[in-house]
Amino acid sequence: MGFLADSLSRIKPSATIAATNKARELKAAGRDVIGLGAGEPDFDTPDNIKEAAIKAIRDGLTKYTAVDGIPELKQAIVAKFKRENGLDYKPSQVSVGTGGKQVLYNALLATINPGDEVIIPAPYWVSYPDIVMLGGGEPVFVGTTIETGFKVTAEALERAITPKTKWFIFNSPSNPSGAAYTHAELKALTDVLVRHPHVWILTDDMYEHLVYDEFTFATPAQVEPALYERTLTMNGVSKAYCMTGWRIGYGAGPEKLIKAMATLQSQSTSNPSSISQYAAVEALNGPQDFIPRNNAVFKQRRDLIVSMLNQSRGLTCPTPEGAFYVYPSCAGTIGRTAPSGKVIGSDEDFVTELLEAEGVAVVQGSAFGLAPHFRISYATATDQLEEAGRRIQRFCGNLR
Repeated sequence: MGFLADSLSRIKPSATIAATNKARELKAAGRDVIGLGAGEPDFDTPDNIKEAAIKAIRDGLTKYTAVDGIPELKQAIVAKFKRENGLDYKPSQVSVGTGGKQVLYNALLATINPGDEVIIPAPYWVSYPDIVMLGGGEPVFVGTTIETGFKVTAEALERAITPKTKWFIFNSPSNPSGAAYTHAELKALTDVLVRHPHVWILTDDMYEHLVYDEFTFATPAQVEPALYERTLTMNGVSKAYCMTGWRIGYGAGPEKLIKAMATLQSQSTSNPSSISQYAAVEALNGPQDFIPRNNAVFKQRRDLIVSMLNQSRGLTCPTPEGAFYVYPSCAGTIGRTAPSGKVIGSDEDFVTELLEAEGVAVVQGSAFGLAPHFRISYATATDQLEEAGRRIQRFCGNLR
């Protein structure tokens, strides 16, 4: 009998966190490293949000709160869903967690029984399958391709559904590909889901506001009201509001699910930080004008890195609709020899050799379930991004 729980052997550490840590270590050792692994904006949290947090501290709002969120924040979330998504929720249908990851974790752990299947389109955010497996469920991956813009088709979704399917996890705009589904593309998927009333929908809308080129965001329960009763709509303040370290995520859905999630949270972390919650109230209720300003910078960076990657020998990079990631294919580099003398046999080799040779840290596509690709986060200073692009071009050019 080992000391550690068997369930731990089903999961692995986050590859995106590992890539960021490796870049940090190399930097600390004096290497000139550009880290493009972390999924967080380089912009600072807006001042009005910081001030709201400082005021909360000064006002002594530093005690325990309700387990899954203060009434003011739940009210702000209700208003957000109505204003931006045309969705009606009551505060009792809202759950606030320590980041979006906890909301997803609570929902899956509170509902999955051994043998339950959860459909996850690939490429996927690294944490989805691990959380499912920790709960004893079976991830069922539905592959996409660069040709379909990394989007799952209605036919592929239909084929993946079985009597054991409990959830369909949906993420648009996507981490890692940046792919975002149009209203029509979503409608094709929701039409399938309407026909399978035993399947619940967990939609991760964390990148909702990070869309470009006049793209219009939509979420499943908004596109198909018939799915409202079995959809958990998850979001948070991390990305659009530049609040990754504040750790506030939220979800809205049927009351019985929200209640079960609160029970789980009451026996794990209890409430999210009171100060972060008051800051999030200001984020959702306060001025939103900085979001389009930030997006204009993100769009410039996206266009810059897509162009530079497509000029790199052996790489192909589509232009994503949203988020702050690109997901280029490195298929054209497989079989070539790196400056170190190592033959590149996989996207993991590509990523390792790129870091060694040029000091650019990216994350291999195999971590997201679709190889041979790699993910770049362009949420980094433009001059750094441009330098990284030059280094990638040089690395690809030096492959024999």
